[in-house]
Amino acid sequence: MKIRPLHDRVVVKRIEEEETVQGGIIIPDTAKEKPQEGEVIAVGQGKRLEDGKLIPLDVKAGDRILFGKYSGSEIKLEGEEFLIIREDEILGVIEEAAKKRKA
Repeated sequence: MKIRPLHDRVVVKRIEEEETVQGGIIIPDTAKEKPQEGEVIAVGQGKRLEDGKLIPLDVKAGDRILFGKYSGSEIKLEGEEFLIIREDEILGVIEEAAKKRKA
């Protein structure tokens, strides 16, 4: 199934952090915080200003992003959980170390 967000919205799939157990204490899934990092799956066309001008989004599909703890709306499609957030709720884009070395 494909989903296309409208306007300045972005579909994000959360990236689960690797679980490391320290001291033999296992934290149940219900007590864990949800990750605030995700991968952009799809983006809308952009934000439309009052004069009708369309401003494209700064993120694209495949980008790894950081977002706020309570950002967006959670949805479930075909058994997978996604988050739909506005572009202004995105805190930053995570760039890979390899890209930084080339620049």
